[in-house]
Amino acid sequence: MSFQITTAFVSQFKANILLLSQQMVSLIRQVARMEDVTGDTMFVERISATSAQLISSRHGDTPQIDTPHSRRKLTMADYNWADLIDNVDKLKMLIDPQSTYAQNAVMAFNRTIDEVLITALGGNAFGGHTGGTTIANIAVGECRLVGSDGVIIAAGSNFTDTTETPLTIAKLLTCKQLLDDAVIDDSRQRYFLCNPFNINQLLNTTEVKSADFNTVKALAMGQIDTFMGFKFIKSTLLSADGTDTGATNCYAFAQDAIVLAISKEPTVRVSERDDKNYSTQVYVEMSIGATRVEGPAVVEINLKTT
Repeated sequence: MSFQITTAFVSQFKANILLLSQQMVSLIRQVARMEDVTGDTMFVERISATSAQLISSRHGDTPQIDTPHSRRKLTMADYNWADLIDNVDKLKMLIDPQSTYAQNAVMAFNRTIDEVLITALGGNAFGGHTGGTTIANIAVGECRLVGSDGVIIAAGSNFTDTTETPLTIAKLLTCKQLLDDAVIDDSRQRYFLCNPFNINQLLNTTEVKSADFNTVKALAMGQIDTFMGFKFIKSTLLSADGTDTGATNCYAFAQDAIVLAISKEPTVRVSERDDKNYSTQVYVEMSIGATRVEGPAVVEINLKTT
């Protein structure tokens, strides 16, 4: 930025710096389980369901019910950002960009947090005693997948190239069914993460009856955020599918299906650099990691991109 700052010189007659439109806060952080971490890795311990045993005789032996234990490994990653403000540029400007630079940097970190969490939803997880076992999202017993044509994909199979269609009520019901089949407790908030295009497309579906139209319209306009039991999260950071051309990976999932571990929150430092003509440096860094801890609580669904 230090080479581009001449656009803000006094000759532009600007008294303020305009932060161009961008995602400013993390949209997904609030729906993840949060953990504080010291070190470069952590393990999330998990316990699976058990069954009660019928008592078939009086004074019988006490049963030994072995509770299944498993774990997921989470690895921390470090991120940083820095830019310089030349002293000679400050003299030519009506504004001090220092705080705005810091704000802009923190916004970038908030988007990075969302990108890391999105990767955790649909990427590999790592299990086993030492975290050496790779668990793909398509593995049997992990996430379920719904193709962009609305068809449920067999467990253990990946997406194929199909005819891409946008979000419909029928697809929402399919995601709901898969989460219900996984016995995801109704007390856990459910979320639907998709791009803005697909929320708008709900208004165009023939399945939207008159009773639903106003609700979907309010959802598309941002007046409400919940429909059919899902709290919607709009994101432009979702990835295009590598196999299904023209489709975007979207997700229906339950609260705490992913864990966000933070070793260091985004931390801003402003200091003078004597090796850079005593320019002011704005520096930000953080250390985070994320993993999917409950695969059945995540449904990955491909939806038409645009």
